[in-house]
Amino acid sequence: MPITLASLVQHSSLKLAVLAGEGRLDTPVRWAHVSELADPVPYLEGGELLLVTAMKLDVEDAEAMRRYVARLDAAGVVGLGFAAGVAYDTVPPALLDAAREAGFPLLEVPRRTPFLAIGKAVSAANAAEQYRAVKAGFEAQREMTRAVLSARGASGLLAKLAAHVDGWAALYDVSGALVAAAPSWASRRAAELTGEVRRLRDRSATASAVVSGTGGRAGDRVELQSIGSGRRVRAVLAVGTGAPPGTAERYAVNSAVALLTLTTERSRALLEAEQRLGAAVLRMLLAGEADHARAVAGSLYGTLLDEPLRVVVAEGAAGRRRAADSRESGEDGSGGAAGEAGEPEGALPAGVEALAEKTESAAARAGESVLLVRHDRRLVGLVADGGAAAAACADFASRAEAAGGGGPAGAGAEHTVVVGVSAPAGLASVAVAFKQAEQALSVARRRGRALVEHEDVASGSVLPLLADEAVRAFADGMLRALYEHDAHGRGDLVASLHAWLSRHGQWDAAAADLGVHRHTLRYRMRRVEEILGRSLDDPDVRMELWLALKATATVPPVRRDQGRSRKD
Repeated sequence: MPITLASLVQHSSLKLAVLAGEGRLDTPVRWAHVSELADPVPYLEGGELLLVTAMKLDVEDAEAMRRYVARLDAAGVVGLGFAAGVAYDTVPPALLDAAREAGFPLLEVPRRTPFLAIGKAVSAANAAEQYRAVKAGFEAQREMTRAVLSARGASGLLAKLAAHVDGWAALYDVSGALVAAAPSWASRRAAELTGEVRRLRDRSATASAVVSGTGGRAGDRVELQSIGSGRRVRAVLAVGTGAPPGTAERYAVNSAVALLTLTTERSRALLEAEQRLGAAVLRMLLAGEADHARAVAGSLYGTLLDEPLRVVVAEGAAGRRRAADSRESGEDGSGGAAGEAGEPEGALPAGVEALAEKTESAAARAGESVLLVRHDRRLVGLVADGGAAAAACADFASRAEAAGGGGPAGAGAEHTVVVGVSAPAGLASVAVAFKQAEQALSVARRRGRALVEHEDVASGSVLPLLADEAVRAFADGMLRALYEHDAHGRGDLVASLHAWLSRHGQWDAAAADLGVHRHTLRYRMRRVEEILGRSLDDPDVRMELWLALKATATVPPVRRDQGRSRKD
């Protein structure tokens, strides 16, 4: 504890006597200062014990003394030490009465006690307190360092920090979710601060905020500190105390911030190395080299490569078209699916990066491993089937879709994201699962969905996919000549083609549906071949024509009353 007026009074060599303000002797003394000015306030900072002989004070004027004491009290001066036996044998009554009326501490300093001795006593006590604080801070740093390097990690650090500040501590990840709290009862209190944490998270690193008297706790003071280097916030530390931290407590908090920064903000070189290793492992898996991939990965991804997993592919709205064009033109030099998970380059769109961080955080809390590769503004990853990371990915997309626009609630267009997820697969089938994820991503993009799983595509019908504008344009172009022929009243070629294809080329059945002779139908099918320049004997042609008819869905009604009487 810092030295107080009570400590000085109890100092055996100083022989100080208390004349007024007995109820305020527990006030800490920052410094002892001598001034004979009638108004020393402009030269004070607060926290001083002011020492005077009253040689230049109008101590006989009661009103002047009341104003003098009031100015000192308002300036934060903790007390007044009056030297008896110098200018006055005892404290003048006007000064004594003013101090007693204000409850302001007034100490009588005997003639044999020099002001210098009081200054030395205050200075020595504060130096000793500073030394104790620094020593306690270093001890806290050592304990927290040992804790963070132990099996408990950040949880152990929080427990040590809470003990040193005589309060509680909590850690939040970049998404604002509570990671750990100590003591255990603090989890409920910490959960109330997620809104404040998210606001701090959106600011640059090294930001801080103080929340006081929230949640019905008038004496509760919570200090929030961002964790991270540079401009990026990696986590947020909350420290709850009953009063502002002292010097020792401040050292402990600063040490905790430094240690958490080291553990959460890994060096750029290490991050790049992990990304390159992950990209190499994924390329091997996509190339069908599962054994080599397992050997290279070692224990880095835990049991992820030994369990059923899913491939996730995500991209942002801004990068969809560019990425698609690049893949079609081969500009990225990838040479196929394996190249899509090549070397990391380029920053991810905000929404995709948020998805990656939420997935990684969920996996870390659950003790899972994930393999995420950021490449060409896309995210490609492997997550355990049915695990916390897969659930976090689905939850993120669900919230994005519910918020509208495919982005997190309240986000702008720059945060939009679309995700494709494969069916469960083994390590040897990652290449197939990657294609499934890309197919699901394509469907999600066409349907305006935030996330589509491959099972949703495989278990449904292909017909909804024909609603794509590109498919409609292809169908219109393929059938345009037949529609133009029918528009001039020269036959029902489109309806006849639809009937013939729906009957699998059975002439009698199709002719009966149309109400025409089978020879008339044969003639019309020859006309279709002539107009289109394609043979109906080719199964691919029949398939394309059938899908084109389904995509347009505008087959005209059959004129049955004229069918047998006309030669088309």
